[in-house]
Amino acid sequence: MRPRGATLSIIPLAVTALFLAGFLTAPPLRVPNAPTPNATLIVLGAAQYDGRPSPAFQRRLDHALTLYQQGHVQRVVVTGGRQPGDRYTEGRVGATYLNAHGVPGRALIAEERSRTTVQNLENARAVLPGGTPVTLVTDEAHAPRALALARALNMNANVSASPLSPHTSRQYVLREKLALLGYALLGIRL
Repeated sequence: MRPRGATLSIIPLAVTALFLAGFLTAPPLRVPNAPTPNATLIVLGAAQYDGRPSPAFQRRLDHALTLYQQGHVQRVVVTGGRQPGDRYTEGRVGATYLNAHGVPGRALIAEERSRTTVQNLENARAVLPGGTPVTLVTDEAHAPRALALARALNMNANVSASPLSPHTSRQYVLREKLALLGYALLGIRL
């Protein structure tokens, strides 16, 4: 016969496991898009392939381009360094893409050293005047964590997320949820 305390100690673990399973299997969290973007956008980097934006990065860049074309945006900071073996940085590829699609060079800043979301934000903040209000441009799955990190860095930030592709991998969405959970519970900043 099992002692009564053993059953009671399993209940919090079971409740925690159910909560975690629900959180991880639910659709991606959504952060409301800013109704009007701030005058400065920060486009968070994503992969580039030999000088061309990946599909995910291109969706972010196209979203930033649309916001710029609406007339409220004056400056766009595109972030992202290079992976080992890459000839190009995400920041430079993104800035070149936006310039080729009509954003003038004087409105573009390429941040080319960062490798993580926190570095994207810290390095972008470093090239802007202190306290500059920014709108983060990323995808819907990444937006909740990016905004939480920006606010933890005392940035005056909101977000305008690009939609996810219907072909977005479940692993990516799960990774973003786990990273957000890790940040919320343990303060892990990636």
